[in-house]
Amino acid sequence: MRRLPRGDMLREVKTADEGRPAQLQSEPTMKTFDLSKALTAAASIIAVVILLSGAAPVANAADVNGAWASNLEVCNKVFVKTAGRVAFTKNADLHGSGFIIDGNGVRGKLANCKIKTRKQDGNLVRLIASCATDVMLSDIELTLKVIDDNKIARVFEGMPELETPYYRCPQ
Repeated sequence: MRRLPRGDMLREVKTADEGRPAQLQSEPTMKTFDLSKALTAAASIIAVVILLSGAAPVANAADVNGAWASNLEVCNKVFVKTAGRVAFTKNADLHGSGFIIDGNGVRGKLANCKIKTRKQDGNLVRLIASCATDVMLSDIELTLKVIDDNKIARVFEGMPELETPYYRCPQ
């Protein structure tokens, strides 16, 4: 006796002996559906797709919006709030350096920049911004190391001695 596939059924064929015709028998071979195995397989596939695509649960992005000064004690000498907007005082550069990050903009005393890309890598926030001064246009890369909610440092890759701390000014 041998089995031959036929759709979702198997048929057994008995070979003919001494001139008798062969007999056919069928037996169903339906497989049962195991829901738990199917769900486990689906979860595994989804996990692999997420890992391969680089998508992972996104951690909260660092909030670097605000007015940042090189010394917390000079905030009121570097920044002023007029008409609900933070701006630089007339003599801000005499008291220290600072900048303002507001959404997709970065403002310094001499330049205004529009953030083109923003990427967070651990405690580093990497910005690429298109900046304009009175004289020229240029793209800059700004790397900020988040130390805590109210302290960051400007980092220059490969030159740790130039790391400059900045403090969030109260508004």
